Amino acid sequence: MPHDILLDTTIATDDLTAAIERAEGALTSRQNGDGHWVFELEADATIPAEYVLLEHYLDRIDAPLQQKIGVYLRRIQGDHGGWPLYHGGVFNISASVKAYFALKAIGDDINAPHMARARKAILAAGGAERTNVFTRIQLALFGEVPWRAVPVMPIEIMGLPRWFPFHLLKVSYWSRTVIVPLLVLMALKPRARNPRDIHVAELFATPPDRVNDWIRGPYRNQWGHFFKAVDGVLQAVEPRISQGRRQKHVDAAVAWVQERLNGEDGLGAIYPAMANSVMMFDVLGYAPDHPDFAIAWTSVQKLVTVKDGEAYCQPCLSPIWDTGLAAHALAESQGLGAAGVEAAANWLKAKQITELRGDWAEVKPDLPPGGWAFQYNNDHYPDVDDTAVVGMLLHRNGDPAHAESIERARAWVVGMQSKNGGWGAFDADNNHDFLNHIPFADHGALLDPPTADVTARCVSFLAQLGHAEDLPVIARALDFLRADQEKDGCWFGRWGTNYIYGTWSVLCALNAAGVPQDDPMMTRAIDWLIAKQRPEGGWGEDCASFEGAPPGEYHESLPSQTAWAVLGLMAAGQADHPAVARGIAWLQSVQKDDGEWDEAPYNAVGFPKVFYLRYHGYRLFFPLMAMARYRNLQQGNSRQVQWGF
Repeated sequence: MPHDILLDTTIATDDLTAAIERAEGALTSRQNGDGHWVFELEADATIPAEYVLLEHYLDRIDAPLQQKIGVYLRRIQGDHGGWPLYHGGVFNISASVKAYFALKAIGDDINAPHMARARKAILAAGGAERTNVFTRIQLALFGEVPWRAVPVMPIEIMGLPRWFPFHLLKVSYWSRTVIVPLLVLMALKPRARNPRDIHVAELFATPPDRVNDWIRGPYRNQWGHFFKAVDGVLQAVEPRISQGRRQKHVDAAVAWVQERLNGEDGLGAIYPAMANSVMMFDVLGYAPDHPDFAIAWTSVQKLVTVKDGEAYCQPCLSPIWDTGLAAHALAESQGLGAAGVEAAANWLKAKQITELRGDWAEVKPDLPPGGWAFQYNNDHYPDVDDTAVVGMLLHRNGDPAHAESIERARAWVVGMQSKNGGWGAFDADNNHDFLNHIPFADHGALLDPPTADVTARCVSFLAQLGHAEDLPVIARALDFLRADQEKDGCWFGRWGTNYIYGTWSVLCALNAAGVPQDDPMMTRAIDWLIAKQRPEGGWGEDCASFEGAPPGEYHESLPSQTAWAVLGLMAAGQADHPAVARGIAWLQSVQKDDGEWDEAPYNAVGFPKVFYLRYHGYRLFFPLMAMARYRNLQQGNSRQVQWGF
């Protein structure tokens, strides 16, 4: 059945205006008094379960809070008996073991139906011995498995020279901040206080002392076999190294963490690194009221979110990203000079990192700082994606007072381009792919290589500014994007779900860069998006597409993905295509009376196949942006999108 007869494509102007006004009201009501937005950022059961176990590790158990976390963990348990990595996802053994362990620590009876179902599913999947490296580290800290269950990561890593195959600067920022305090833990091998003496022996199909294949395939290539052999050597050598000879490396790790402790926003401003820093200070004997220990613990607690009788722990906070995206939506709907946009732009301008030279400067030593981070404060780790989004907003807002900030951001983004023409998120040329095959990196996400979505955002920013000297930079990036296009016309979305996100991002960039609409790169992407539209008029894609499911497909339409699709098509010159009208009509049809949209499925990714995210703000600002842009193009004299985003 042809798509264009499935849904009436007539958009009543008054109805669209009313829908936009409701969405504006919903979004502006959530803006803070100082101009910024911050929405919840939700991951899977892993982070709240780890927080519960951290309290038991330290013997700092907040029983009422843990009961609320228990409510959350029980609610998100899957029909398969275990816990998925995202809404409606398949069973994941590592998340399930951590969730079960946490619930048992909270006080759940192991014979309760939900615990019995979880245990059965875990054992059917091979038992806790088949969990990933980070889960086995958690189990080792509680004495559930021997430390030989964990790949060796010697503290001597802190002293390796830059030329060595493994070096901290060769892995991503998130890996760096997680690894360094973890090296101390793995060197000293502490044991959790565990005051309630909680253990999970019942989750092992084979008793841990009898397991001989903790580290096993499937290996992704021959590097895996090589590094497995190296680990075997290290397993034999590492116990023979005296602690006295290792102390200087422990001291180096502590100094590294202290330099980047980042106040109440925490090491790396991400939960795993922050939790590891807390345990590091604890095992080193720091008193709980020591300034470093106290601030590290405070940073972790700031991620705990309590509401409606339940609680969970966020992986990090997302105010810069949320504020930039929300303000772009308001700029589209309310135009230049809108009070909410002005307030957001001023708040963002003050958050630019202009003094501290972070880890990125080790690779780009001559580049002045000028980026924005993702979180409230994370000066060592700005990222080009946030920087491009904020830079486009400040430029669009048109206030001359922002000119210096925009120029600093432009120079930093240009300087962070990788040799292959693309951009990674936090580092340049962070593409030592062989390191993703070390046993420690069984998650396959140790690196921060250039990706299509981040590259697209940088192209959009630079093209929107329109500096002639940036044309060669943009040309190299376009070559990267052309080579990275999938054979069916879409692009992989590294930081959003997934191919719809990536394709929208790139189409915005191609439009901003002036790529002709009849360029095969454009036409193939347009055809792909139109082909993926669902019968009801929207688009949907969930995280299964990161795991081999068909790109751009889901069993229902979703507000975020529908907005991305129509924004991408409008950027590609298709504002008058019936598919766009159908998408806008679907967004109107499912908008609630309060101006918001419901969206339970996860809409982003931390690490594909390992760690997924649900941005609670996406369901608000992207549909508003899409509807407002459609209105503006229909009412204007041109169907050309004028902005990079």
